[in-house]
Amino acid sequence: MLREMVGEGKKPVGPAAKFKFRLPSLFRHTIYRQLMLNHHDVSVRVRYAETDQMGVVYHSNYLIWFEVGRVELMRSLGFDYKSMEAEDDTYMVVADAHCRYHYPARYDELLTIRTRILEAKTRVLKFAYEIFRQQDQKLLATGDTTHVTTSRDGRVKHFPEKYKAAFLALGPAIPNRSTE
Repeated sequence: MLREMVGEGKKPVGPAAKFKFRLPSLFRHTIYRQLMLNHHDVSVRVRYAETDQMGVVYHSNYLIWFEVGRVELMRSLGFDYKSMEAEDDTYMVVADAHCRYHYPARYDELLTIRTRILEAKTRVLKFAYEIFRQQDQKLLATGDTTHVTTSRDGRVKHFPEKYKAAFLALGPAIPNRSTE
């Protein structure tokens, strides 16, 4: 029965790939919509200074664009890094960063940086990113960053309630795990 529902020999793609078996199409699309529903998009234009001599974007710029997406997602939630640091002594330190390059971005292209909260805990926040070329919606890069909350002196601390509530509303909490 399950084999008939799943389909033999088909490999899952996208968010459904996390499952051990292929979900029926209706369920797969529902899960995908739920995973991507809460995101924030921001546009950037590739500047000449961000490219090499052939007009291809230098790889480290993708991490800078991840930051642009993250900062704008925070603004869309009603607060910014500057306020977090000045008013609440809350710093989000990058503990881990990954980027997978699928296709190159080139000089003067308009890009969309899609950012969402992948995981929210009391002291750790994980963001996921997708960078698309606007002209043809081609996925150019994907990645994620993990941030640990600290005070100015570098001691790990919990997110203040006002931030935690916003993060949990936008991103899934991970149950039955350490509250890192």
